[in-house]
Amino acid sequence: MNDASLNPAMRGPGDNAAYDVMAIRRDFPILQKEVYGRPLVYLDNGASAQKPRAVIERMTRVYEEGYANIHRGVHYLSQKATEDYEGARQRVAEFLNAGGADEIVFTRNATEAVNLVAASFGRSHLKQGDKVVLSVMEHHANIVPWQLLRDAIGIELRIVPIDERGELDMDAYADILKEERIALVAMTHASNALGTVTPAEEIVRLAHERDVPVLLDGSQAVVHRAVDVRALDADFYVFTGHKLYGPTGIGVLYGKKERLAAMPPYQGGGDMIGRVSFEKTTYREPPFRFEAGTPPIVEAIGLAAAIDYVSGVGMEHISAHEQALLEYTTARLDQLDGVHIHGRARDKCAILSFTMDNAHSHDVGTIVDRAGVAVRSGHHCAQPLMDALGLVATARASFGMYNTIEEADALIAALEDVNRIFG
Repeated sequence: MNDASLNPAMRGPGDNAAYDVMAIRRDFPILQKEVYGRPLVYLDNGASAQKPRAVIERMTRVYEEGYANIHRGVHYLSQKATEDYEGARQRVAEFLNAGGADEIVFTRNATEAVNLVAASFGRSHLKQGDKVVLSVMEHHANIVPWQLLRDAIGIELRIVPIDERGELDMDAYADILKEERIALVAMTHASNALGTVTPAEEIVRLAHERDVPVLLDGSQAVVHRAVDVRALDADFYVFTGHKLYGPTGIGVLYGKKERLAAMPPYQGGGDMIGRVSFEKTTYREPPFRFEAGTPPIVEAIGLAAAIDYVSGVGMEHISAHEQALLEYTTARLDQLDGVHIHGRARDKCAILSFTMDNAHSHDVGTIVDRAGVAVRSGHHCAQPLMDALGLVATARASFGMYNTIEEADALIAALEDVNRIFG
C-alpha cells in the first residue's frame, strides 16, 4: 500500500517534514538489535518505552562521577547529587507547567502516586458514604487503591461508562456528578488499552463546578502530547517515567500546592521529618514530607534527561508523527480479514487494540513475535474494561516516537501470517 495520504514517510513539506525518525532511531541502542534473525520491531511502548543513549549515559555518569545520598551530607558529592536531584524536580515542573517545583512529588511509579493520594488525601478528607468517580477504562492502578480505601473506610465507587466508540459517556458523567457526596474524581487522561484520550479539561471543569477535586492518570497522555496541568486545572496529576523513555523506579505526583499542604505523610522515615522525639514528630513541608527514606536519586536525574530529550525533539512533532502512524496502521488493519479494532475514539493516542476471528490474542502475540514484532497480548491491566467490551484479551500495538511506516508494514505482514496459519 503506497497511499501518500496515509504514509507519513511520503508526506510533503509542512506535514512534520522536519521530523527525522531515522536520526531518532540511532539514539536508541536497543533498536539496532535483531530478534530471531529479524530486525526488532518494538510496538509495546504502552507497557514501557525504550531508552535513548542520552538517558543511559546521564545515569551512568552520575554513578561514575557524582553519586552520593542527598539532602544530608555537607561534602561535595552529596551537595552535587542534591543539586541534580532537585534540578530534576524543577525540570519535571517545567515539563508539566506546574506552579513550582514544590508541587512535584517523586514516587516509584504512577501506581504509587495514586496510592499516595488514596492513602493520604483519601483517609484524611473522605469518610464513610462519600463517593469516588472512576471510568470503566481505568488501569488497575487507578481502581485497586480506591477499592482498598472503600474496604477500609466505607467509601463508594461510581463508574462512568463508555460509548460504542470507546469514548467517555460525558452525559453519564454529568449525571453522576449531580449525586450527593461525590468527593473525588479519579480518571484516566488516556486509556492504555483503547488509546482513547478523555476530555480532561471538561472532566475537571464539571467537577470543579461542584467543588469536587480531580486526579488525572496521565501515564499514557504525557508520552504522546504536551500536558499543561495549570491549563487542565487538575488537583492531582500522575505519570510514570519508564513510559516516557526514562528509567523504571521513578514516577511523579503533581499536586496543587494547597492540596499537598493539607495532606498528612504517606510513609514515615528519614528525610520527611522536621524533628523526631519519642513523644512527637514534626514533618517537613511538601513535597519532602511525601518522600520518606532515600529517594530514587539517579532515576529522577534519568527522568529529567528523558524529558530533555523529548522536549528537544518537540512534543508537537512527536504527536504528529505518531498520529500519522496511527492513521496509517488503522487503515491497513481495516483491510485485513477477520481483524476487529477496539476503540475508535475521535481523539486517540497511538494505541491500537484488536482481536482476530481465528486466533486468540496470545497466539497472535506469539506468532508476530517470531517475525521480530513485539506487541502486547492480554487484558492490559484493564479487566473491567475487557468485561464491559465482552472480551477476554486483545492484542495491542502501541507506537512511540521512533517507530516507522516500515515497522507498521511489518506488523501487517505478521498478521497476514496469522491469518494464513489459522485459516
